Amino acid sequence: MVRRAWQRMLSGRRLDLLDPTPLDIEVEDIAHGLAFVARWNGQTRGDWPYSVAEHSLLVEEIFGAIWVAPSPRWRLAALLHDAPEYVIGDMISPVKAVLGEGYGALDARLAAAVHLRFGLPASLPSDIKGAIKRADKISAWLEATQIAGFSMTEADRLFGRPPEGVLPGLVLRLRPPMESRAAFLARHAELARG
Repeated sequence: MVRRAWQRMLSGRRLDLLDPTPLDIEVEDIAHGLAFVARWNGQTRGDWPYSVAEHSLLVEEIFGAIWVAPSPRWRLAALLHDAPEYVIGDMISPVKAVLGEGYGALDARLAAAVHLRFGLPASLPSDIKGAIKRADKISAWLEATQIAGFSMTEADRLFGRPPEGVLPGLVLRLRPPMESRAAFLARHAELARG
């Protein structure tokens, strides 16, 4: 029996999950997939699930606020930080911990292919990666306290309290997937133009 390790995308591309190549990655597929993937396993308040596309837009915005003079290139890296989830879905941290290294390796291979596709290094510099992770945790704290039912004390313990001055002006958007997809594509186009 032949094991299938690829997925057909709406663009018609076939993405090999075990050996992804940049040539098989299209931003439209990423935006579409992320717009339909719910954060928090869909366990959020609101009329629409909070999508990974919306989360990615917020992380890019936060990264821009916490990094000194962020270039469009590194902002693009922040926008694409969860891009592999367009094919492997979003798993909450406890599930990732149970799955272990196999999940992490799959995510890393997909991330490297995505990065190369969009002109980024396969592996991001550690300072950029760290700043994106900080932005991701700030976003998680905000999501946890505003739509996922966590108390501030619990969110502080799990994600760390956001630094002073970062939260004002940040907005969580719960909207239909096609609107999230369009917003993601528009922001990607802006950043790709540099």
